[in-house]
Amino acid sequence: MRTGSGRGAVRGRTRAAVGADETGGARHAAQYTPSGRWLVLGKDGRLTAYARTDAGLLRWTEARPGGPAWTGPDFFPIPGLTHLSVTQGADSYVHFLGRREVRKGDGPPVVDVVHALQYQTGRPVTEWRSLGNPHPDPEKAARFGVPVAAVSASGRVYVFARNAGGGVMLRREAPTGKWEAWRDLKGSRVRDGLAVVAHASGRIELLAGGEQDAMWWRQSEADGAFGQEPNIPLRVAPGTASALETGPDRATYFWADPTGGGLIAHRPGGWAIPLGGAPAGDPVTALRAVLDGYDCTVLAHRDLDGNVVLAAYGTENEQAGLWWSATGERSAGAPALALDGHGRVVLATLGHDGALHVARQTAEAGLSLAPSVRI
Repeated sequence: MRTGSGRGAVRGRTRAAVGADETGGARHAAQYTPSGRWLVLGKDGRLTAYARTDAGLLRWTEARPGGPAWTGPDFFPIPGLTHLSVTQGADSYVHFLGRREVRKGDGPPVVDVVHALQYQTGRPVTEWRSLGNPHPDPEKAARFGVPVAAVSASGRVYVFARNAGGGVMLRREAPTGKWEAWRDLKGSRVRDGLAVVAHASGRIELLAGGEQDAMWWRQSEADGAFGQEPNIPLRVAPGTASALETGPDRATYFWADPTGGGLIAHRPGGWAIPLGGAPAGDPVTALRAVLDGYDCTVLAHRDLDGNVVLAAYGTENEQAGLWWSATGERSAGAPALALDGHGRVVLATLGHDGALHVARQTAEAGLSLAPSVRI
């Protein structure tokens, strides 16, 4: 299958994209891409993209399904964020999970996890609510890790993070909508950069890289308890793992090999399949799409020079080989992939100018992208 891309819009010295707050006051430049799926499709067929600043969340919204016009960026303040993750449930609600760090005096920073929600495309973001920190000791609490989240088919939110002792903690919503207490899923010498996937069946599974092995948890039934499976004897470069459902209740994990540097695809119980590439240390971005009538997986990542490259292949057929194509885009963080309201593949990047750049699939065979548009 052929993949390709037009060159991006003219590059050069351009002003950073800025967003006004809800009162029309101070304006803020985009600085970071969140982890997770920061380009999402709403129930109304419009795409929304998110970025982070040191002061809060930025949001761009398609004016109509399929574009090309966008509104924004709109700004939603949340001071103290050190990391932000975005996830979306089957109900299309978008959830934001942040790690917040507040300095008070000369002691360790006060660290907690915060959660906010957007119910519909273009609508306001709810207030940020604290989910706390499982460590009562301030020194340990300051070492709490970066949260990731998934939403089960029932709409319950699951939040995972590394604890100060190197294990994995879970906090999830109860069926009533209230939050259950933090639970220790165990694990050893876990590193930040957890990969989580919510299956269509409602089951959730999680992969965490350690110093030598990868650790793997999954539910035996939807919204059930998590059981830890035997460790996977493969090493994961910290911060590079991502997950995609590629079959019924079956996930494929992607990550960078810390020894060789190239990308790996792995389904637990199978072999590690080399994918090549030279990733820059971000999570691999993965999307399933129908291309030329075939179920395909599309991958995107930044290379060591910050250039975004793209590949597409038949889903779960990595062993047939794939070819990385330069997109002509550069990004200040991990790129994002999504299907738009017309089913076309969309690649989003955050330029070093702080602006959102969007490239959309053309009508050509295979996967070809039109030149990007600076939003």
